[in-house]
Amino acid sequence: MDRLLSPDTGMMFWTIVTFLVLAAVLKRWAWGPLLFAIAEREARLKSDAAAAQAARDEAQRIKDELAAQLAGVESRRREVLAQAAKDGEAVLARFKAAAEKESRQMREKTAAELGREKERLVGELRRDVAELSVQAAEKLLRRSVDPSVEKRVLDEFLQSLDNRREN
Repeated sequence: MDRLLSPDTGMMFWTIVTFLVLAAVLKRWAWGPLLFAIAEREARLKSDAAAAQAARDEAQRIKDELAAQLAGVESRRREVLAQAAKDGEAVLARFKAAAEKESRQMREKTAAELGREKERLVGELRRDVAELSVQAAEKLLRRSVDPSVEKRVLDEFLQSLDNRREN
């Protein structure tokens, strides 16, 4: 141990020579590849960090784009719903108008049919009344022999029929 504490020039010389040879050998075969590996790793880390940042930026861009598309889709959905409601109201109004028109036409047709039927029945009633009147007049005429009375009764009856028709 004393030898280590007391400096010996020979030992110091060989220690320095050994250190320099070892440093040269390490520089030649170990230091270059080691520095190359460190530089390569540093470059790879920088590249990975840049790629990660680019991926984050791309993800943010996609997120913003999707948010904008979602807002557009929501706006389009509202427009479509509003248009569907408007179209539904228009269809309802058309159906209602068609139903009202059909109802009005049916009422008019029914009223016309009732009018024609009324006229037909009134005509039949007039014919029946006229026939009964003629029969009554015949009976009356058969009973009465006087032609002047017969003519007068017939004229009065025809006159009353004409008055009824005019009213």
